[in-house]
Amino acid sequence: MGKPARAVVIGTGVAGLAAAVRLAVKGYRVDAYEAAATPGGKLAELRLGGFRFDKGPSLFTLPHLVEELFTLAGRPMAPHFSYRPLEVAFRYWWEDGTHVTGWTDPERLAEELERVLEVPRATTRAYLHRASTLLDRTGRTFLEHSLHRWSTLWNGGVSQALLAARPRELFGSLHDVNTRALRHPKAVQLFDRYATYNGSDPHRSPGIMRMIPGLEHGRGAYHAVGGMRRIVHALHGLGTELGVQYHFGAPVERIRFSADRRRVAGVRVNGTDVDADAVLCNMDVEPAYRRLMPDLPAPERTLRQERSSSALVFYWGVDRGFPELGLHNILFSRDYRAEFHHLFDTLDLGDDPTVYINITSKEDPEDAPPGCENWFVMINAPRHIGQDRDALVARARRTVLDKVRRTLGVDLAPRIAVEEVLDPAGIEAATFSHQGSIYGTSSNTPWAAFLRHPNDHPTVRGLHFCGGSVHPGGGIPLSLLSARIATEALPLA
Repeated sequence: MGKPARAVVIGTGVAGLAAAVRLAVKGYRVDAYEAAATPGGKLAELRLGGFRFDKGPSLFTLPHLVEELFTLAGRPMAPHFSYRPLEVAFRYWWEDGTHVTGWTDPERLAEELERVLEVPRATTRAYLHRASTLLDRTGRTFLEHSLHRWSTLWNGGVSQALLAARPRELFGSLHDVNTRALRHPKAVQLFDRYATYNGSDPHRSPGIMRMIPGLEHGRGAYHAVGGMRRIVHALHGLGTELGVQYHFGAPVERIRFSADRRRVAGVRVNGTDVDADAVLCNMDVEPAYRRLMPDLPAPERTLRQERSSSALVFYWGVDRGFPELGLHNILFSRDYRAEFHHLFDTLDLGDDPTVYINITSKEDPEDAPPGCENWFVMINAPRHIGQDRDALVARARRTVLDKVRRTLGVDLAPRIAVEEVLDPAGIEAATFSHQGSIYGTSSNTPWAAFLRHPNDHPTVRGLHFCGGSVHPGGGIPLSLLSARIATEALPLA
């Protein structure tokens, strides 16, 4: 018998790590090439003056997508990674003193919104039930299957999913749907926020995005014990056990093709040609086409789509505790529509951003020195198009500190013991995410799901794509699903 087929994975973000595991399970000899010195992509980690921070994604949902990789490999997950459920997904704050506890249990959340906002319990129940129904009836089709393969269309999956949605959910905005369903402006703002889970504007994102709360308030929210970086360690360790060969500090220079460009031939790394029967690209598709495939016609319509928002993050080691805060906290802006107008229309920051504060030392006390907390403080930011970085960061710092003072009544600046900043330009430089957009393209049109780049190249056999810039989208769960979709059609080696 000949040697098993060989596969190359470009990039070791969470999707690339998952794809490498899946290919190894299929029997491929897998080489994974990564430009950085370590795996993980946006799932990075920062240690600063006795504080530990997750640098990127901080919310963990759908843990079964990690578990299934260990199940496929026939390995126990427990030695590598563990998580625990959260009773509270988020704590929400407004400047007028209103505070809502975002219980993961739908009934408790309904009770909370009735108590604090006087939203009838039945209204919230109905809203969350609809979110879960959409997640079951349409989410599985749109998120777990390719929308670019005839098999999905032929079997009726897409048509049935569309029929399960109401016209307003398909063609109206998330904000309009939420306003009609919930009415109370603070409840509307709370559920409008879920458009930011894929870097979009709730006033333009389709109403079908109302399914997203079904993850936290139906499937549950979880804490990754030891930090989100543990997911990277777990999948990298699993791939190593399965024989995946990882190459760090090894940026791929070209994807190679057959003479007729109808089949992938391999890659070029450090001037050396590496042959492969399949190439899985976990790089943002925009730089992937421009840098790695300059001789292959690029899908310009896809690459010209509006990019998602980016992020500006302050990593603050704070020298005291805040018992009123939890693991995940949101300080809402006073004018949400104006905030998104700045993000997507003027490509600038407003003077009153919504502030997200993640404090993992609430769950893992070793992430901060005794009596201290590690604050990951993030605001949505416009994509990077050459704005003045220093001015952007300085203005953001002032507005965030002002927001904390107005909302929580705390002058935080004197309490900051250590500090580091990550801005959109820094995200682009560190992860090759085009313009620093953290979710690839936005979902600001009803047909955005169909316009994302497919997981298989339409004309080149053996070339596949995974990660947040392709179908089904950004974030850890969708990136893991992209790895599944991209590899499922490949034969056993």
